[in-house]
Amino acid sequence: MLFIFDMDNVLYDYHWRHRMDALTKVTGLSFQELRSRWWNDEGEWKAEAGVPDTGDEYLELVNEAFGSSISRQQWVDFRKAAMAYRPEVTEAVSFAAEFGQVTLLTNNGILIGEHLREVAPELIAFFGDHMFATAHYRARKPDPVVFERVLERYGHSGEDTFFVDDTPENLRGAQTLGITTQWFSPKDSGATIRQNIQAFVDSRN
Repeated sequence: MLFIFDMDNVLYDYHWRHRMDALTKVTGLSFQELRSRWWNDEGEWKAEAGVPDTGDEYLELVNEAFGSSISRQQWVDFRKAAMAYRPEVTEAVSFAAEFGQVTLLTNNGILIGEHLREVAPELIAFFGDHMFATAHYRARKPDPVVFERVLERYGHSGEDTFFVDDTPENLRGAQTLGITTQWFSPKDSGATIRQNIQAFVDSRN
């Protein structure tokens, strides 16, 4: 069995506005201006789908969009500082690993993909080398293609796969392949994931 976990607002609380505040300080651009210049179909969403395919190219495009000179380390540090680890949720990752392979799948461009171990060091003990940004798969959630490529990487069928994400639209993309999903709502916890994993495992035995 394969268990796919989202990162932001599942394994970590992601305080996006904190990141934007840090970027405002170094660029002088407002929150709205930052969003309009980069967080759009031709900026971050395209990057999360794997274009560009190197962190250096990604950073060059970011700085071009902002008219800035943000360093790679600043970009990584701003991302990491906006994240708060949720250890009670990773307990569910350990539980899932008792029954099959666990892997991380987060909508992120390749620069953060290249630094996932630095951005999310607490996850290394749980996922090892199985930490991926969608840019690694050259497709982003909710596109079913990204899930097809995850299944292909691990040699599993959708029917034997369980996926947790905080965005319902992403779940619908996975469901088209027969993947069992759990919406991680603000009311959920590691305990609710564990319960649903147990139900999933029981249904396969």
